[in-house]
Amino acid sequence: MAFDQMKMLNDLRKAQKALANEIVEVEAGDGAVVVQVTGELKVKSIKIDPEYVDVEDIHELEHWLEIAIRDGMAKAQEIAAEKMKPLMGGLGNLGL
Repeated sequence: MAFDQMKMLNDLRKAQKALANEIVEVEAGDGAVVVQVTGELKVKSIKIDPEYVDVEDIHELEHWLEIAIRDGMAKAQEIAAEKMKPLMGGLGNLGL
């Protein structure tokens, strides 16, 4: 029994490390803002195309950033949940 638990925890750790390499890329404002989020739900990068930015309407840029970050996080959460789903079923036996 202990061996199975150790294997399961090891598999879980591997899956968590793999999520660090998963990158989700989303855009907002027809490409004005591009955000990359890792499977660990960390923002990896934000790119802003200056051709789309109107400095007179900075609220529009802020809105695009909010949309891109929100959508990127949601997509990354879906990927993380999908990758972790097969491993989560057996964790109830570990007392976690």
